Amino acid sequence: MSSHSSIVGGSTAKRLISCPGSRALVDKMPPKPSSVYAEEGTRLHNAMHAILSLDAKVEDFDNNDKLKFALEALNEIDPNRDLEFQTEISVHFGGFLAGVFGSCDLLGRIGNRAILLDWKFGDGLAVDAVENDQLLFYAAAGMRTPEARWAFEGVTEIELIIVQPPRVSRWLTTPGRVKAFERTLYDAVQMSFKPDAPVKSGDHCRWCPAKPVCPAVTGQLERAVATKIKGIDKEKLGNALAFALLAEDWAKSVRELAQTMLENGEPVDGWKLVPKRATRQWADPDKARAALAEMGLAAEDMMVMKSPAQVEKIAGKLPKDLTVAISTGNTIAMESDPRPAVLTHGDDLIRAFSDIR
Repeated sequence: MSSHSSIVGGSTAKRLISCPGSRALVDKMPPKPSSVYAEEGTRLHNAMHAILSLDAKVEDFDNNDKLKFALEALNEIDPNRDLEFQTEISVHFGGFLAGVFGSCDLLGRIGNRAILLDWKFGDGLAVDAVENDQLLFYAAAGMRTPEARWAFEGVTEIELIIVQPPRVSRWLTTPGRVKAFERTLYDAVQMSFKPDAPVKSGDHCRWCPAKPVCPAVTGQLERAVATKIKGIDKEKLGNALAFALLAEDWAKSVRELAQTMLENGEPVDGWKLVPKRATRQWADPDKARAALAEMGLAAEDMMVMKSPAQVEKIAGKLPKDLTVAISTGNTIAMESDPRPAVLTHGDDLIRAFSDIR
């Protein structure tokens, strides 16, 4: 995937519009290291680009259940194969907003409708396409990018789509709404370069790297430290730390209580029980030892010392029947989380009695 502008990109448009002062704060932060989740997302995005534009096969990639869902979603969006599209296309604002650009996962057109589609392969909160600032950013930039204008010329509708397995969110809007967003973005970018650009906390802070130093987030204590650290009442600070430990224990006990209730079939408003991320294990240790020995590996040492993922780094891709993905347990998540809820024993009994009746 292409990089995004350091001023503002699709993924940061909502934050900059809501908090123009965040741009200067983020500029002062050290680069954020990559994570396994970000790397997995990049890999799956690259896989979709290869499948749709380079004639690769979905079977060539791991974790292809998500890829298959994404392709099936695209078939439902374009059942008659009328969609003309480009993948991983760079879009920008030219001289209107110099230095502001991004990369759109899929830009297309069916008749008088332009389509902007974003793949999201993470297992976090579900993302809605309605008034989605990221896709509005790509649409606005696309309308100003010469190589992308073919998708917008003469259209009366613009559809924004989020494909986030196992969910698809779609929103139909107009070129006029996109132009209104562009004006809002322009004003926010100009404001962000002013020394008194305002900062404001909200849900846009979730992924902001400047959150640890932002006065709108850290609140009164941060402001007091910035003003004069020696002026802090040390007794009050000590008491506050003690209270923080108590609050952390309380929060932990609340989560444990909620999980216990959900595991016993008791509903908790707005929350559900979901499986933790599955990890691969050896399906049949004896069969795995034999297979590794045939591959010329020190099978016993490999089995004892390494997981299937570690063995693959040495030996290459393993046959699928040697491993099995097993969840390490359950955890709680908000109802909006795209992961399916775990069935409890209570749910099973209710279904069984319903079948009997």
